[in-house]
Amino acid sequence: MRLDKFICKSTELSRSEARRAIAAGEARVNGEPVTHEAAQVHENNLVTLAGQRLVPRPFRYLMMHKPTGTLCSNVDGVYPSLFRWLDIDRPDELHIVGRLDADTTGLVLLTDDGRWSFTITRPEQHCAKVYRVGLRDPLAEQTAARFAQGLLLQGENKPTQPARVEASGPREALLTITEGRFHQVKRMFAAVGNRVVSLHREQIGGIRLNVPPGQWRPLSQAEIDGV
Repeated sequence: MRLDKFICKSTELSRSEARRAIAAGEARVNGEPVTHEAAQVHENNLVTLAGQRLVPRPFRYLMMHKPTGTLCSNVDGVYPSLFRWLDIDRPDELHIVGRLDADTTGLVLLTDDGRWSFTITRPEQHCAKVYRVGLRDPLAEQTAARFAQGLLLQGENKPTQPARVEASGPREALLTITEGRFHQVKRMFAAVGNRVVSLHREQIGGIRLNVPPGQWRPLSQAEIDGV
């Protein structure tokens, strides 16, 4: 973790206040003065500020049911940020794990633990994400086989990882992928001549969405450990 972030997570200082304190020589790591705000510190380091030992607050892990017409962003844009629905102290410390488009609904994870979110999102982890997909046309018979083999999407030179898809209604499918490429679900169905008309994420790893739209809750320890 960066030193300035560590100080913010251990005190009530803002990021700019933490940086000023570091520049003034008030921070020490294992007894040595550190004046570089981006210096990396770890939980087993002894970090002090103005002589006081710092102990960071526990990491937070949340799920949220993202409503349609919201942005996976900490600030508003063309659409409002989903953080408007997050009634919690110091929301600016949190970041989003696996973003969704403005018109996509469903499961979003939020945390201030960068190591945990990196584990989920790195390609080698093959973390499964399950989507309920509304389609313009019924699921074609050959789509499951093509998705299982991997598709070469337009503008890319590497095929998608094998994906699993099955019909769940006349024009609805459940899709499981282990990647997070740009607009991947929409592009996959476009590649087989279909079109996504609605998209909802139900699951990430072992974490299943179970709160109403616009609501959130902390994850259990089992959910945190199970992704």
